[in-house]
Amino acid sequence: MKMHDNVSLVRLYLLRVLYLGNFVMLGASVWPGIVRHNGWANPLEGVAVAFWGALSLLCIVGVRYPLQMLPLLLLQFIYKLIWVLAVALPRLSTGAPTWYMAPMLMGVLIEPILIPWAYVFATFVREAGDRRRNPSLATADHVANDHQAHKSVGG
Repeated sequence: MKMHDNVSLVRLYLLRVLYLGNFVMLGASVWPGIVRHNGWANPLEGVAVAFWGALSLLCIVGVRYPLQMLPLLLLQFIYKLIWVLAVALPRLSTGAPTWYMAPMLMGVLIEPILIPWAYVFATFVREAGDRRRNPSLATADHVANDHQAHKSVGG
């Protein structure tokens, strides 16, 4: 039995709803500005908008492949958590709330419930990673090393 078989069909559909919601809500808030190319006075704000645009587009892939695109949700959860801890909470302590707080906090509270953590751990922590070398290159290196060693012994 494969690990993805342990993720319930209900969980998969909830993930699909999350990906679709990201695409629709995030896309609706950033793509009009990207298409109109209003330009951003602050280049860092432009980076954020470009990131959110890319994130919204990639979420469409998550609707079809919810488990394979989990790193996207992990990225989203982690950046929201960092933002809440490093930006929102200090601002709230000074009495200066931000309108981003509600969607960011909602993500920090809801996303960890929907993410199948056992699957994440089994797939991205316990499972062996991708190979680091092309096996045919390793063989070629081995042959070259053997040839070099033979040449130095014989010569």
